[in-house]
Amino acid sequence: MIESKTVSFGYEEVAPEDKAGRVGQVFSSVASKYDVMNDAMSAGTHRLWKDRFVRRVKPRAGEDILDMAGGTGDIAFRMADSGANITVADINADMLSEGIDRAIRKGIDGLVWSEQNAETLNFPDAHFDAYTIVFGIRNVTDIPAALAEAHRVLRFGGRFYCMEFSKTLWPGFDKLYDFYSHRVLPKIGKAVAGDEESYRYLAESIDRFPPMEDFRAMIAAAGFAQTRVEPMMGGLVAIHSGWKV
Repeated sequence: MIESKTVSFGYEEVAPEDKAGRVGQVFSSVASKYDVMNDAMSAGTHRLWKDRFVRRVKPRAGEDILDMAGGTGDIAFRMADSGANITVADINADMLSEGIDRAIRKGIDGLVWSEQNAETLNFPDAHFDAYTIVFGIRNVTDIPAALAEAHRVLRFGGRFYCMEFSKTLWPGFDKLYDFYSHRVLPKIGKAVAGDEESYRYLAESIDRFPPMEDFRAMIAAAGFAQTRVEPMMGGLVAIHSGWKV
């Protein structure tokens, strides 16, 4: 008897072939309110996290950067003035459309927008100098496959940077955040975005994501060297990095 394989969709177990569609529905639902909700959820601190992230990436003029799960352009916009050639990729067309509209409103041009699945990128080997993914890796169906693709498309000496939620190690704060994410966050989603269930999923997906050191080990297993993790707020958010050498 063949045991059926499932993957997590929040606290629910679903067939691997169903997860991408379910996640797609979530982000299509919240695309137009995504940035407003980011401010509401984090009291604006996500902006500081993203600024810090880009400082770690150190984008340089002339290099090629893939911003995977780039959605509404938050990270790409912060790197645009560097002179780097930035490709914003996302599996969700609605998120990309929102990002393109935001770029037009901000007067930011020169970005390339591409609909891509992180597990099966349509880019040649050794094509980019840096790969970034922010708050996107936990929504991927097959995380090891996505990490392997990140390694494949990077050039020798290329760098991988990922920012993702994790589990805070601050005593007491973990219980407070657990209450906030599961009881308060969905209600904010309902009030601001008119969508309680999507934000319930987002809270559950954070809870199911591997601890910081476990995820760092996954990055190393994909072939990256000099992997490190930089926790913020006790590990509630962490910047992961590695090099292709």
